[in-house]
Amino acid sequence: MSQPFIRPRPRDIDHPLEARSGKLTEMHKGYDPRLLAFYPIVAALLLIILGGFAYQQLFKADLYHERERLQHQRRILLPAPRGDIHDREGRLLVGNRARFEITLNLDELRREFRLEYLRIRKNYRELDDKDIPSSAQMAAIARYSVVQRHLDEVNRIIGREARVAGRDLERHFRQQLLLPYTLLDDLAPAEYARLTEQLPVRSPLQLTATSVRDYPHGSAASHILGYTGATDDIPVEGFPGEDLATFKMRGTTGRAGIEKQFNAHLQGKAGGAIYRVDPAGYRIDPPLMRRTPVQGRNLTLSLDLDLQLAAEAAMEAMSDDDGARIAGAAVAIDVRTGEVLAMASKPDYDLNHFTPRLSPATFQTIEDEGGWLNRATQGFRPPGSTFKILTAIAAFRAGVLEPGAEVVCHGVMRIGNRLFHCHNHNDRGPMAFPDAIAKSCNIFFYTEGLAAGQPALTETARLYGLDRRTGIEIDEGGRMNVPDPDWKKKQHGEPWTAGDTAQMAIGQSGLQFSPLQMACFTASVARGELHTPPTILHDPAHPRLRTAPDGLTRAQRDALLEGMKRTVTRGTGRRLGPRSFPELQNLEIAAKTGTAQMANPRGGKYLNIAWFIGFAPADAPQIAIAVAMDGHVPGEEYGGGAIAAPIAGEILKAWSAKRAERKE
Repeated sequence: MSQPFIRPRPRDIDHPLEARSGKLTEMHKGYDPRLLAFYPIVAALLLIILGGFAYQQLFKADLYHERERLQHQRRILLPAPRGDIHDREGRLLVGNRARFEITLNLDELRREFRLEYLRIRKNYRELDDKDIPSSAQMAAIARYSVVQRHLDEVNRIIGREARVAGRDLERHFRQQLLLPYTLLDDLAPAEYARLTEQLPVRSPLQLTATSVRDYPHGSAASHILGYTGATDDIPVEGFPGEDLATFKMRGTTGRAGIEKQFNAHLQGKAGGAIYRVDPAGYRIDPPLMRRTPVQGRNLTLSLDLDLQLAAEAAMEAMSDDDGARIAGAAVAIDVRTGEVLAMASKPDYDLNHFTPRLSPATFQTIEDEGGWLNRATQGFRPPGSTFKILTAIAAFRAGVLEPGAEVVCHGVMRIGNRLFHCHNHNDRGPMAFPDAIAKSCNIFFYTEGLAAGQPALTETARLYGLDRRTGIEIDEGGRMNVPDPDWKKKQHGEPWTAGDTAQMAIGQSGLQFSPLQMACFTASVARGELHTPPTILHDPAHPRLRTAPDGLTRAQRDALLEGMKRTVTRGTGRRLGPRSFPELQNLEIAAKTGTAQMANPRGGKYLNIAWFIGFAPADAPQIAIAVAMDGHVPGEEYGGGAIAAPIAGEILKAWSAKRAERKE
């Protein structure tokens, strides 16, 4: 009999073992308690990661932006034209002119560089050359080839045969890629015109006109004006991007004279631009910002060009017995204000030779001639007989000299165990004070100098500021000297003697002054005061100078002035008289001449220096002049009246003519 079918229970099917064993155990659980400990850890890690992302994106975004800016931006600086320099009447002494050059924008040649590189590499491979250059070398060859090709185009137009300097090109490519590469920087105006007509508008070749210094009067006032030199140190004021990689076009800076002393005033405000660059370093136009350079401020000097040219022409005309030009300096000062009207020094140099650079040959010529020295401010010389004016003032102040004093001149005077001579061989006998000035009698001033004594001479010289620099706005390097016993002991190891005092009274014994110092002294004597601070700057509203009085009585001053007038009318300065200068016959001049001696730096026994100091008009002084000219031939004898006075006469002639035009 068959068994009835019994449907199996699900449990029996799903869990046969359990069914067999009789256990009811669940094999799959919904969770494992041991995993619960990892949930906070995973959550914390996720929070850290999310926080890091947020920190990087939110809090360090500025930092990454700044890094990106520094990496992809470049700053280019352009120098400003320098300010102009004018004389007191507004005439141009130093200006700027255009210097034409042709440049090549290397960042526009990327495609040409690449194609030339591929061509060169292909040629080497086809030749199966074992000495194939490296990729960097082939890239350099490609750049040279492309740049020379563009230069050849320029050569064809202007008829030159210029070649690219390979090392300069590579240095420029590595260090100044964003700046134009200069192919030629000395184009003539005609060449510039031809290139302007024939170069394509979109050519990477660019014609530019840079600003360089121009000196319309050549060597006039060269030591005063000074010169400039190239520099990469362009001052930047208020231009952003100080932290960016910066490229600077070469500018100029003052190296001497006014150009140096007032460099900040003349320099101007640099301009430039900030560009984005690609990974290869090429710039991306247009610039992010641009600023146009601002020309420097102008400067007005106290110099009068007419007087300056007159002084220099007169000095150029002077020569010694061998025909060689005589070195020296001349200074003219406005007695009322201390403004320098003329300051000439010879030999000198043509300032245009410094633009754009001074050649070695020209440098050596200036060096050999001694042209670098500004003898007006740095040529310290013994003043000779011009110092007798100070000796007289010292004797007046000491109370040992009377205005009507006389000294008998026998032509020689014994002081100690030495004989001291008078070089005026034409006049002997009683010598009154005014005539002693006019005829430069040594015996008179030996006598009065000894009576006043060395301390009085030294003190008076220092009261006039002759022991220190004048304070003018240009370089006064060098050493002036007012001697005393301590100086002689230190310098020569000997005590001071009466003979030293006698020599000092006539402008020797270690006295050393510059022509500028003597011009200031002369201006002070003209005003009856002790100090004349000079200036090279012009101020139309400059107040009249008022310094300490010299302490002379009216009678003393009249006697001194009379002696200085007689110097011109009948004394050692007669070369300023009507016969030589008829234009000055209505101008009364007070003057003193002198001849000093010093060791000759060129060799030989000694060097003579011809001096002239004076002022005019004598009774209402307006202009004071000092001239000092060196002799070339050792031992030659000439006086300030023969050499220095005519130079002063030419200055006074130019000044008098202008005064007549103004009807003063």
